[in-house]
Amino acid sequence: MTELTTMTYAVDGAVARITLNRPRRGNGITLEMPRELAACVERADLDPRVHVMVLSGEGKGFCGGYDLVASAEGNMEGLGEATPDGSPIDPSVIAHNHLPSETWDPVVDYQMMARNVRGFMSLFHADKPVICKVHGFCVAGGTDMALCSDLLVIASDAKIGYPPARVWGVPTTAVWAHRVGIEKAKRLLFTGDCLSGAEAVEWGLAIEHAPADQLDERVEVLAARIARVPINQLVMHKKLINQTVMTQGLYATQTMGVFFDGIARHTAEGYGFAARAAAEGFKSAVRERDEPFGDLGPSTFKG
Repeated sequence: MTELTTMTYAVDGAVARITLNRPRRGNGITLEMPRELAACVERADLDPRVHVMVLSGEGKGFCGGYDLVASAEGNMEGLGEATPDGSPIDPSVIAHNHLPSETWDPVVDYQMMARNVRGFMSLFHADKPVICKVHGFCVAGGTDMALCSDLLVIASDAKIGYPPARVWGVPTTAVWAHRVGIEKAKRLLFTGDCLSGAEAVEWGLAIEHAPADQLDERVEVLAARIARVPINQLVMHKKLINQTVMTQGLYATQTMGVFFDGIARHTAEGYGFAARAAAEGFKSAVRERDEPFGDLGPSTFKG
């Protein structure tokens, strides 16, 4: 495996630990991250010592989604050069940010984002179980990694959701309905609302929540229990259960999700969002998008 730039990999007994490691950028997703993730998953799958993987993130939160600041603000000079933390700017977002007067090729867009989906889905297709540990925040593209994992354990006060559903995004891995059911998935994506960790368990998105200071302990207990089971048993159980999702048409849904994600950035509202980001900064455009919603989750929504 080549040198990792966006995450770290370590084996501790029967547990492989994959840790997103771009804390200064909220562990924002770059072109390299899905590729490195797939490489780490493959390494753990081939290691006879490893029974279970734990995916987590350094810093204040798990993942804030794609690192879009440079592209959304229209500042793509030095493409391929380093962002402030030393990671390259992600060329996969360039296809999402053309101005209306420029030509947009949806197939190029699809090819770029489909490769990212394959990286995220390496967690789903891994032979061995994957626990995702979420603290702080897991939003937008960060949910692709969390929901492609097998089991989600989350801090009670963490924030998880897909705010770009309001404008400028469609979840490319398209697993929300498979995780929480059709009605709950619609409730979340029709509003872009987020869930707390406690709500995520109540809605069936996560398997367990814990106070932030107890999250590590809960994950370690679960990983240790899974690690007691022989690898052959774990692989058979995961393959058996995953087949249920595949027969429900996940591949076809993901193809649509990846195409729709590109289209969402080329609607009138998408161009308006991009124009605001270029003029005022990406974070300012996100605040303007989200402020009318009050950042309310389903349990606190009053109308």
